[in-house]
Amino acid sequence: MLAQEELKRIGSVAKESGLPIKTIRYYEELGLLKTCGRTRSNYRLFNSDVFGRLRFIKRAQSLGLSLLEIEELLEVHDRGELPCDRIKVKLEDKLSQIEQQIQQLQILKQELTGVLSGWEIVPEKPEDTICPIIEQARSSASV
Repeated sequence: MLAQEELKRIGSVAKESGLPIKTIRYYEELGLLKTCGRTRSNYRLFNSDVFGRLRFIKRAQSLGLSLLEIEELLEVHDRGELPCDRIKVKLEDKLSQIEQQIQQLQILKQELTGVLSGWEIVPEKPEDTICPIIEQARSSASV
C-alpha cells in the first residue's frame, strides 16, 4: 500500500485535473477509474496514476471514442497489454464514419444551395401547402 501522502482525495483530483467531482465519480462508477479506498470521512482516495488515466480518457473522447470504447481499451491496458492496435482500428473506423458524414453534408449543401438559388416569393398561398419552394424541391428529389 502506498503511503497516505501519495493518495489524493477526490477534491484534489478534481482541482488538479480540472474535471468536476461529479465526472470523476461517474468515471469511477463506469469502471474507468479505480479508487484505493476511502478516508474515515468516506472521501474517495486515488493513486497519482489517476491523472494519466484521466488524460487518456479525455484525449480518447476528443478523438471521438465513446466511454464504452474507452472502457474496453483500459481493460486491455489493465491486463498488462498495450491497446494500441485496437485503438488504431477504432480510430480508422471513426475516420471512415467522418468521411461518410462529410459526403452526406456535401450532398445536403448542394441541395440547400439549389433550393436557395431558385428561391422566389410566392404571391399567394396555394392550397394544401406550407411552403411551395421547399415542397417543390422535395418533390424533385427522391423521397
